[in-house]
Amino acid sequence: MTQHAPLIDDDGEVRELTAADLRRFKPAHLALPPALQKTLGMRVRGPQKAPTKQATTIRLSPDVMAAFKATGHGWQTRIDDALKDWLQTHSPRMEG
Repeated sequence: MTQHAPLIDDDGEVRELTAADLRRFKPAHLALPPALQKTLGMRVRGPQKAPTKQATTIRLSPDVMAAFKATGHGWQTRIDDALKDWLQTHSPRMEG
């Protein structure tokens, strides 16, 4: 059996991980027992049949973020729904 360098040094500090360390890691759903996965609320998502949304980064005001995040899981979908609703009565236009 191959010996691996300990992840924690004599001072209790975690050492920098190497590429070899990362290759030995397992996904959480394979490494954790099912009972712990359930406790942590882990769910396995299947592959999308067809991508329906596109990932992006936008800047939102803190109050908008707080209001939507306060609604819980699915807040990003609710922002998408709000923007779709806005588009029903508005037309985006460039300013300047």
